[in-house]
Amino acid sequence: MYAIVEIAGQQFKVSKGDEIFCNRLKGEVESAITFDKVLLIDDNGNTRVGTPVLQGAKVDATIVQHLRADKVLVFKKKRRKGYQKLTGHRQDMSKVRIENITE
Repeated sequence: MYAIVEIAGQQFKVSKGDEIFCNRLKGEVESAITFDKVLLIDDNGNTRVGTPVLQGAKVDATIVQHLRADKVLVFKKKRRKGYQKLTGHRQDMSKVRIENITE
């Protein structure tokens, strides 16, 4: 059984027991969280698709940890002008464990 769920503006394919990385969520570590924007549920070939979301379907999860992603370097340069600029960015993320999918 798997579900397509929208978490923090992004869509993820999740199953029970999966651990995913998503944008930083509000909440403490080891706290329970529920996602109710479930777009699709597939239970061994029995597929239900929402328009746009399934009514009554939800995904229960637990926040495992808050962390930061690897640094992404942004380099800007204009040739023959002597202009160079190097900046970096680290995205705040949350690691989430999927506990249960209910229809």
